Amino acid sequence: MTEAFTLLRPWWLLALPVLGLLAWRAAHRSAPLGDWVRAVEPHLMAALRARGAVRPGRSGGQWLLVLAGALLALGLAGPAVERRDTAGFRNLDATILALDLSRSVAEGGRLGEARSLAQGLAEAAGTKAVAVIAYAGDAYLAATPTTDRDSLGTILFALDGTTVPDRGSHPARALALARRTLAEGAIVTGDVVLVTDGGGLDEAASREAAALRSDGHRLHTILVPAGTALPPDAARPDGTGLARLATLGGGAAGSLDAPAAVVAAVSESVARHLAEGGYAVLAWQDLGRFLAGLALVPVLLLFRRSA
Repeated sequence: MTEAFTLLRPWWLLALPVLGLLAWRAAHRSAPLGDWVRAVEPHLMAALRARGAVRPGRSGGQWLLVLAGALLALGLAGPAVERRDTAGFRNLDATILALDLSRSVAEGGRLGEARSLAQGLAEAAGTKAVAVIAYAGDAYLAATPTTDRDSLGTILFALDGTTVPDRGSHPARALALARRTLAEGAIVTGDVVLVTDGGGLDEAASREAAALRSDGHRLHTILVPAGTALPPDAARPDGTGLARLATLGGGAAGSLDAPAAVVAAVSESVARHLAEGGYAVLAWQDLGRFLAGLALVPVLLLFRRSA
């Protein structure tokens, strides 16, 4: 399926093979008089035929029912085309980049790569608004949701280990701030990308990830592996914990060295993301009702009078 066309309820297509089986049975096993040939003695049926008292019914009725069922199934499958004005509603979708600036990341030697990847994710978001959160011991909104990629790039590359004065690593606070930012912006469905080494993951972070998902958003994680300059007493990267957090948040997990899954998720069109989030009506024009209406035509033909 292309980006401009989709099926909103494709499981209804499973009804088509069943209808095909019914059509085959009707073609090979039905008789013009139905079960009357088994209920009436053969000699009595012959006498009734001779008197003109028996007239076989129309055999096309079964095919009309099958056609009506097929049109109804196709209509319920929800063929839809993308609304042209979807991208014009800025509050439908947004992306929030939460960058870990704790000591283990800021001094680990790979902060520059993390900032470059964050810039790449902002570009991959296309026309969607992007916000930036910087966090360590606490979380701060470094850039409000905007479509100005140049200003975002300036802000991202100004972030370093001195940006957040609070020591430590508390991703739960960054996720809570991201959820609050999405709510204040009335964002229908958004992506939150947590770029971190996994330090500070706890039950609070898990609860925030689950809350984001229940609000209709997705949480993705990017692991920042240990660099050559990682302080000896710094926490070790926790890729397993980050992958588990992404699963709780209904998103994808990746790393600085393999970010493809997260980039693909962030770059999804607004319409595709809304459809996955249960807001398909905002992004797609459902044509199924018209196909379902056409099913009335063969049904009406069943009521035509015979001579």
